[in-house]
Amino acid sequence: MPERDSLFQFLREKSGLAKLRRRRLSTWVSLDQPRDDGEIVSVAVDIADWRDNPEESYSKAELRAILAEALQGLETPLRIVFALRDMEDLSCEETARTLGLSVPAVKSRLMRARLKLRKKLSFCFNERSLLAAG
Repeated sequence: MPERDSLFQFLREKSGLAKLRRRRLSTWVSLDQPRDDGEIVSVAVDIADWRDNPEESYSKAELRAILAEALQGLETPLRIVFALRDMEDLSCEETARTLGLSVPAVKSRLMRARLKLRKKLSFCFNERSLLAAG
């Protein structure tokens, strides 16, 4: 029987349940209690706030809107190839198979889409930088 008990104990320790229980216990940190070394911390504890500040949130939303508008301005065949290759991470071969095109046609459409987006976005960002400087 001792072998059986030790086997069960070993399995329990190695199981995910035991790990989750230990992790759950170790994640709680009291901000009011003394630290392990007995010292009471009277200074406010810095807790990281992972949220974006309002300016970053606005900038990201504005950038998303600019990109969406630029993508909508592309012709449909170019937009579809761009979305599959650069947004969905399909390979040229997978994109060609999906759309029933040849690989050179996919590469050509992708290059044209990227060039048109670059032109639209560089114009947009140059215009914005001029407005911000003025």
